[in-house]
Amino acid sequence: MESSPPKRVLVVANRTASTPRLLEEVTRRAKREPTEFTLLIPDVRERKAADWTLETAIPLLRRAARAPVGHLVGGPDPFTAVEQAVREHHFDEIMISTLPKQTSRWLRRNLIHRVEGLGVPVTAIVPRQKSIREAVEDSDDVTRALIGGGG
Repeated sequence: MESSPPKRVLVVANRTASTPRLLEEVTRRAKREPTEFTLLIPDVRERKAADWTLETAIPLLRRAARAPVGHLVGGPDPFTAVEQAVREHHFDEIMISTLPKQTSRWLRRNLIHRVEGLGVPVTAIVPRQKSIREAVEDSDDVTRALIGGGG
């Protein structure tokens, strides 16, 4: 009995590449079916910024996927970077992880809709907004850690 090839998913993220919401979705998908993930970091003006994101995100994504995760770095235009990745590699789906609507340049530039035009299914992953209570609790935890209060 032959097994089908793993699903190939392009994960498009920059500042959200290691957010809990994205990592949860990668974990969920990896548990559901064999999946190969490739992280594309577009919107990169300086290679050091991409390197820092890769150093932080790849180990977390690898743990979430329970497998190696490939990576690509794109230029300053996110749509062009995604378009090139889709042209050069075969992907079954694209996951775009972006900041919330209030702060996302990608959403203001209609990136998700434009990428949908490439003919590959697209899923948007947007981090959950913290409630005021969660933000205050996080702030309290950081303050305790800074003054040596433990936690």
